[in-house]
Amino acid sequence: MNYRIIDIDKWERKKYFEHYFSNVPCTYSVTVKLDITAILDKKLKLYPTMLYLLTKTVNMYEEFRTAVNSKGDIVVFESMNPSFTIFHKDTETFSNIWSEYSESYAEFCENYENDLSLFGEIKEFEAKPNVPENIFPVSMIPWTTFESFNLNLQKGFDYLLPIFTMGKYELAEGKYLLPLSVTVHHGVCDGFHLCRFINKLQELCNDIAK
Repeated sequence: MNYRIIDIDKWERKKYFEHYFSNVPCTYSVTVKLDITAILDKKLKLYPTMLYLLTKTVNMYEEFRTAVNSKGDIVVFESMNPSFTIFHKDTETFSNIWSEYSESYAEFCENYENDLSLFGEIKEFEAKPNVPENIFPVSMIPWTTFESFNLNLQKGFDYLLPIFTMGKYELAEGKYLLPLSVTVHHGVCDGFHLCRFINKLQELCNDIAK
């Protein structure tokens, strides 16, 4: 796990970061409907495919890899891995599992399947041990669709990494649409950055089946 420590005094976002981190702590969420028609038409597994695409997009942009590390430094991780929820029907609880990211879609899906096989039946909050710092959380609520989703985090103003929540997809006007909520910290991510992320993610959703 490699990272670069940000020199706050030389950072172009210094005033923005100080304002939204210390003076007016601010996080915000945006919910969009992703067109996942190409993914479903190709009969790809939705959850690992979205985990792959989210991570690929996260790794393209520094503002989605900026975090406060365990030493209290503001850092940019070189790369990120997804930490995702799985549901246990018998206990109606969930566990978190993280998987190592690979640029290769096939290799990432293999990592995902191996992790499910090894840790999928462990009913602990963190099912897979040795959780690294360079992870971001992803969850899915496949039982209903939604137009908006908001997280209320008591200590969220110190958390800089993005949080993703997906819902149940629906068919509308010949397209399959997946609700996706993205929660970010305004100290590191403005509306421009978030829109660029969403547009790139949609582009990757369209292109993965090619």
